[in-house]
Amino acid sequence: MADRRLQVFATVARLLSFTKAAEALHMTQPAVTFQIRQLEDYFNTRLFDRTHNRISLTSAGHLVKGYADQIISLYSEMDNEVRKLTGDVLGPLVLGASTTIGEYVIPSILGEYQAKFPDVAVRLHVANTDGVLHMVESNEIDIGIVEGPVGNKNLVSKVCWDDELVIVTPPDHPLTEQSVSGVDAILEYPFISREEGSGTRNVIVDYLQSAGRDISDLNLTMEFGSPESIKSAVAAGLGISILSIATLDKELELGMLSQLSLDPPLTRPFSIVYQRQKFRLRAMDEFLEFTEAHCVEKQSAK
Repeated sequence: MADRRLQVFATVARLLSFTKAAEALHMTQPAVTFQIRQLEDYFNTRLFDRTHNRISLTSAGHLVKGYADQIISLYSEMDNEVRKLTGDVLGPLVLGASTTIGEYVIPSILGEYQAKFPDVAVRLHVANTDGVLHMVESNEIDIGIVEGPVGNKNLVSKVCWDDELVIVTPPDHPLTEQSVSGVDAILEYPFISREEGSGTRNVIVDYLQSAGRDISDLNLTMEFGSPESIKSAVAAGLGISILSIATLDKELELGMLSQLSLDPPLTRPFSIVYQRQKFRLRAMDEFLEFTEAHCVEKQSAK
């Protein structure tokens, strides 16, 4: 494989952090530091300036980074072309998923993918939509799956399927007497929201604006970073919320929560995103094809 020291160096150079590089590479920080020192000893020059707990590339570091990126890219291309001849699908695949997708949708897809391609080492990072898009842009992950439309022209974005968001209430809430509800009705009750940067929150804001309302019109009482926290708060009678219907199977079956559709319905796309210029390894291509086929099945089942 490509020189491990170059791979470690390229990761530190991209993230400008030994700690973050160690996390990304699943190494200890001392091990990362050791690899960088070996490379600096080899070139007999410093590759990073270290000041006030921050690092930056030296002139030599910038030079090495340019060549390291080319070497790693060429190695990946060579490996991929050989794998095409041999039919092997293996190697690392780093994915990112926004919170709702990461917790409720992607696990079953990954289970089927790993069963088909057991030699691919998949790693999954879960964050809110803004976080996943940032990881795709900075090349920390190969593919992201996020909630809502993607406006970044540097990224390829393909809509996978449409997700419905519904009003979520305790079972005995006054709104449960209806099957659908307009925006004005939810303004009367305490509302529990996802945090800023969440794809779910962004879609709700857009929906309110299309109805001539603003998020400030909601009686916003709490914000949480995950659907699980919101569901617990709603079940405890602390307010109502709007969540993906994909997150509610267990609670609806157990009678812990009730749901009703918005009028007009609130839907959003789940989108697959990756860098437009990124060299695609075979494991990445196979995952894209596998996921797109899964999406077609899901849409046709509706």
